[in-house]
Amino acid sequence: MKQGGYKTKKRFGQHFLHDQSVIDKILAAAELSADQEVVEIGPGLGVLTDRLLPETAHVHVMEIDRDLIELLQARQDSRLSVHAGDVLKTDWTASLPQPPYVLVANLPYNISSQIVFKLLEHRPLFTRMVLMFQREVGERLVASPGGKDYGILSVLCQLWYDISVVSLVKPGAFNPPPKVDSIVLKFVPLAHPRVDPINEAMFQQVVKAAFTQRRKTLRNSLQAAGFEPELVAEMLASTQIDPTRRGETLQLQEFSDLTRVFCAGKS
Repeated sequence: MKQGGYKTKKRFGQHFLHDQSVIDKILAAAELSADQEVVEIGPGLGVLTDRLLPETAHVHVMEIDRDLIELLQARQDSRLSVHAGDVLKTDWTASLPQPPYVLVANLPYNISSQIVFKLLEHRPLFTRMVLMFQREVGERLVASPGGKDYGILSVLCQLWYDISVVSLVKPGAFNPPPKVDSIVLKFVPLAHPRVDPINEAMFQQVVKAAFTQRRKTLRNSLQAAGFEPELVAEMLASTQIDPTRRGETLQLQEFSDLTRVFCAGKS
């Protein structure tokens, strides 16, 4: 689909936001001020960028599409920095050396989950984030234990952030319109993690293992992920977690408890 001479590319998952009322809600949630620096991932044709520039000190945009990079660079705006390349391969610490930043973005839907993992790795860079997702993905991030939407990203994001729904967005707000609804979420970092992760790398390992095979029991999922049967038995017995439960039923504290026993067993 062509827009102003530009043809969208399916491989980049491009659906350009054009609805100004949605952008109004995004900006209100972002609570921007004139002295803040903002990061935008996947700016597209710059409709959101146009609204960010007059409200902030500087906008850093990350874009992979060469044609769009040229359009953005052609603006020659001193308040705009264009970071060209794959956001998943970018050295964010080098590209964004003076935190904190506010992140505001309509994320490319085909890589949004991967971007969230990247954001979790770089939490200190951002004071808050307002992000657009495919609705199905966004609902996973705010899901509670016990449902089919609750998963790895639910646990990891809720460990570090308060997450709230800003707005649901219909396909007509985009060009070209996606085949699904979208959702805008606001992420506010917690002063401290919601529970003690004990060891962040180990916590992630335990969480990912618990969801490796969602239809299996927790005991079988942990073993399938490579945990030794003896250690699994110790982890579940010490935490008094029923081994026949599934990973999707565990609370954050239970993941923390499992990690504590795992770390003790590995030391």
